[in-house]
Amino acid sequence: MENDSVLIIGTGALATLFAARLAATGIFVTVLGTWPEGLAALAKKGVREDGNDRAFHIKATDNPAECKGMRFALVLVKSWQTERAAHQLSTCLDQDGVALTLQNGLGNDTILASTLGLERVARGVTTLGATLLEPGLVCFGGEGSVSLESQPRLSPLEKIIRQAGFDVNMEENVQSLVWGKLVVSSAINPLTALLRVNNGKLLESPSVRALMGELARETAAVAKALGVALPFPGPERAAEEVAQRTADNQSSMLQDVLRGSPTEIDVINGAVVRLAEENNLQVPVNRTVWSLVRAISVRDKIAGCCASS
Repeated sequence: MENDSVLIIGTGALATLFAARLAATGIFVTVLGTWPEGLAALAKKGVREDGNDRAFHIKATDNPAECKGMRFALVLVKSWQTERAAHQLSTCLDQDGVALTLQNGLGNDTILASTLGLERVARGVTTLGATLLEPGLVCFGGEGSVSLESQPRLSPLEKIIRQAGFDVNMEENVQSLVWGKLVVSSAINPLTALLRVNNGKLLESPSVRALMGELARETAAVAKALGVALPFPGPERAAEEVAQRTADNQSSMLQDVLRGSPTEIDVINGAVVRLAEENNLQVPVNRTVWSLVRAISVRDKIAGCCASS
């Protein structure tokens, strides 16, 4: 494939945002996914960003065989879909190619590398917010950046992403940023999912704000135990600043809950709990919200059983 082609794995909010902005600059975008309605809308109507009346043509498919020879791939599926994405990429990605993961949580790069090899995987972190209004139509949810690790194969893709209008930074220590995002995500995402509110609403209640702070501090303590230096001095303040900056955005976890889809709670707060246990730390607030968000997935089943009894 030519250098001005990019494969995007996923059809959700961030995948749609990247597809829209890359396509707007003339990049030929292929979207590989499994959501029938999303793929059908992208194929029929193109990809659109709210506020821009123009739709951009892209290729949308559920068949990895139609994506062979790609040099550049963006992995933007949910964390629980990463293993499937890795197997798809083993068919799609050129031997000299690179797959960049901008996913939430911990461990996605390890899963990808176990199938593709370390040299074909790169990590990045994004603080962009996006909400899927309908299949193929995305609303940008707040300013943010895309931070990428230094990787020999990543330079051309970095230029492509920058030309699409994203704020891109190259970082030597992306692990710090990964944990910085985990601190923020562990504080914001589960509370928005449980309360069913946009990010900014978390700041309006002193009790909810206090919970945000506890979650952020617990996750920061786990990072410290692992020897990870966070990219900010105050975890509570960092979470509040992101909530304020993305006030109108629906977190990805809230969007999952509203759709009745699996969430990424296991690789966010669940990961914090597991690593805390391994390091003899107590993270009671992370453990509680982890359990509560997991309970949402069985709520309807429980309600149905009660109704029929």
